[in-house]
Amino acid sequence: MTTVTYSIPNISCGHCVHTIQSEVSDLAGVVSVSADQTARTATITFDVPATEEQIKSLLAEINYPAAN
Repeated sequence: MTTVTYSIPNISCGHCVHTIQSEVSDLAGVVSVSADQTARTATITFDVPATEEQIKSLLAEINYPAAN
């Protein structure tokens, strides 16, 4: 199991938080997603078959690219 925290500078509202959490949660292998509007971060816990590359790609696809 892996947990990563990404800086996502364009989180600006509750809708952003909801979108990130619902979209990333749908990836196979993702155990939990917690987006934080104030800190502008998303903490994601995942296991195989999910990968960091898949998660970062999805974040970019839904217009919330990770800054790191």
